[in-house]
Amino acid sequence: MRRFFILLVILCLAETGFCWGFFAHKRINRYAIFLLPPEMLLFYKKNLVLIEEHAVDPDKRRYQVKEEGPRHYIDLDHYGRYPFLSLPRQWNDAVAACNEDSLYKYGIVPWWTQVMLNRLTEAMQKKEVFKMLKLSAELGHYVADAHVPLHASSNHNGQLTGQQGIHGFWESRIPELMADEQWDFILGKGDYLKDPGRYIWNCVFQSAAAADTVLKAERWLSLQFAADKKFAFEERNGTVVRQYASSYTRSYDKLLKGMVERRMQESIKAVASFWITAWVQAGQPNLAELAEYPFSAEEKAAFDLLQKEWNNDRLAYICPDDHAQF
Repeated sequence: MRRFFILLVILCLAETGFCWGFFAHKRINRYAIFLLPPEMLLFYKKNLVLIEEHAVDPDKRRYQVKEEGPRHYIDLDHYGRYPFLSLPRQWNDAVAACNEDSLYKYGIVPWWTQVMLNRLTEAMQKKEVFKMLKLSAELGHYVADAHVPLHASSNHNGQLTGQQGIHGFWESRIPELMADEQWDFILGKGDYLKDPGRYIWNCVFQSAAAADTVLKAERWLSLQFAADKKFAFEERNGTVVRQYASSYTRSYDKLLKGMVERRMQESIKAVASFWITAWVQAGQPNLAELAEYPFSAEEKAAFDLLQKEWNNDRLAYICPDDHAQF
């Protein structure tokens, strides 16, 4: 019974406490596919379900792979104020200035995103379909994480201001309640990024700039609601759970003036743009001819392995490429 309870807590955290939450990460990857040019669309649309479902694989690895956690965030406030001149943007320069252990301690998402971009570029050059899909799904995850304000702040879950739970509130509860019924995801097309490094750094700078608003708005709103009106027992994925009340959630979203929707929209366009950039850097290979690629039994098993171990609470999956060279 105790083991079951621990597993239940882990699964709940997976849905509500990780970056963007499982719901939003899947939606971001899904909608990004429709921002691709025709030369890429057939291949990605054919594999839409796979890219959508595996958008959350990096979160499932966070408590298994020591190096995984720091890939999802960067505590920019540790480095002072914008433009954070004490933090070099190039990895080798940052290691020389800050040392690698310190960089991992405070997060590496802008650098890791570029590692994943380079891996996807190489996989496309070699037309390695299994890797192309796996890396596309996971690159989408890290790009989206860079757009979350509390992933650019050391106060990532409101633990420094008595606002524990705000992390999942902003990035899971609001999208789950409002995205499908109210938000607009018709966003035009993605772009080729001439300088993807500068682009992803700008994303985390924008996130850091919004972190204070995320925290201050919720702190003010909590004073306007009685304690018994802030939370409610409501249905979630077929189960009745205690969560932020719908009225409180909608009030918070209104107070933020659409911030969560905007950041989700920007995430979608950014994910599509990183996929396009990898494709262009790879020489624009013909992806249409790969759309009907027959996965081997080993490749199918590899796609399913992490989910099986997650379900079994074994949490032992380690990707062979997880120890990256920047």
